[in-house]
Amino acid sequence: MPPRSSAPALTLSRVLSFLLVLLAFAPSARAQPAPAPAPALPPPVAAALARADIPESAVGIFVQDVASTRPSLAINAGQPMNPASTMKLVTTFAALELLGPAYAWRTEAYATGPVRDGVLEGDLVLKGYGDPRLALEDFWLLQRALRQRGVRDIRGDLVLDRSWFEPGDVDPGRFDGEPLRAYNVAPDALLVNFKTVRFLFLPEPERAAVRIVPEPRLPQVDVVNNMRLAQGACGDWRASVKLDVQEAVPPAPLRVSFTGTMPAACGERAWNVSLLGHAAYAGGLFRSLWEESGGTLRGGIREGPVPADARLLYTHESPSLAEVVRDVNKFSNNVMSRQVFLTLSAEMLKLPARADRSTRVVQSWLGAQGLAMPELVLENGSGLSRVERISAASLGRLLVAAFRSPVMPELVSSLPLAGYDGTLRKQPRIDPTAGRAHLKTGSLAEVRSIAGYVLDRKGRRQALVFIVNHPNAAQADAAMSALVRWVYGERGERVEP
Repeated sequence: MPPRSSAPALTLSRVLSFLLVLLAFAPSARAQPAPAPAPALPPPVAAALARADIPESAVGIFVQDVASTRPSLAINAGQPMNPASTMKLVTTFAALELLGPAYAWRTEAYATGPVRDGVLEGDLVLKGYGDPRLALEDFWLLQRALRQRGVRDIRGDLVLDRSWFEPGDVDPGRFDGEPLRAYNVAPDALLVNFKTVRFLFLPEPERAAVRIVPEPRLPQVDVVNNMRLAQGACGDWRASVKLDVQEAVPPAPLRVSFTGTMPAACGERAWNVSLLGHAAYAGGLFRSLWEESGGTLRGGIREGPVPADARLLYTHESPSLAEVVRDVNKFSNNVMSRQVFLTLSAEMLKLPARADRSTRVVQSWLGAQGLAMPELVLENGSGLSRVERISAASLGRLLVAAFRSPVMPELVSSLPLAGYDGTLRKQPRIDPTAGRAHLKTGSLAEVRSIAGYVLDRKGRRQALVFIVNHPNAAQADAAMSALVRWVYGERGERVEP
């Protein structure tokens, strides 16, 4: 007989007992962590959107503590949306990192002949490098510097070199059919005074008249004043004024006529209008200021490159990029933003600036930062566009990266401070977020957006993006204010992955 085993017999009862032990120690289905709930709109934001009749599907929201690694709130955050002017954050952050906060634009003046006894025996050549803020007073200072260098009488031509930006057929009325509006001015390497004429409307009650003063006065513009002074409240005074521009064949001037009424209660008012092409404006302004100061320009005005044998007389430098970025973001200046955007390709590629080249520069930089944005669509970098797109998540990640960047102070300080300046200066200072939110705003037909930083009640900095694309977007301000207040005061603790 075979020897008997010393192991206990494996009976049915023992098998059942063994299975029960295994089940006792097996993880229970109830013990498994529940899946994270889908993110929900904060109730005050949801209520404000409902009152505005804006569906949740039309908004993109992203909130993240800049010290965290993931968002605390994300609603439709990956959806490509039109961001309006919050797109300026992409352009200005890229410029600060790629060009540096101290970068400055140049405008150079060359002579093609000798200067003797105050007479330039040749042409004066002005070469522009895309200065976004070459204002009227800066152009006057440039001329003053030339006079200090002995130039009084220019016997040759004034030559304008605008080759730093590639010329293109830019229709200023393409965006909204308003080609005379100052915000529609196209970028240019020799942009002077934003290429606008500021018409001052001065009530003169003693004559029951309105005086119109153009600033600057240009030889190519004649003003016809058919305005009458009226009584009553000011209201939307421009609604009762008709502006008519009659083209003329040079050298005959443009006829710009204003017809209508303006209430005396309005006081002094201004209307900025873009009337001429870039070369005509820069040339006309130079001649006007030069002759006003006692100089003479004997020749004509034409375009061309700086000759190889020309002698540099003077270089005007713009304010620093950090100062320019402040103007761009605080006041949402579209023209300056487009100048900055084009400068990126001119400087980084050493080619004449072009929008598609600047787009490639920005996309390459984003990729190198680990911020690839496959949905990003750039047209001009200002947000004044119907085709530009970015998601709330991409813009939010950019803000978080910017806060960790060496240029963070320059970027954050360029954003409007709630209740104090820029496009947020009218926010009531009694609001708890006044002075604690740096937010870039954006506004187009059917688009509203905010993006920036909120310092919450616990002293934590929150990156925030809120974009609305909907026919009722103009009614979204209350929802945006509700989100900013919610981020400021009712934040839950973040759970790190």
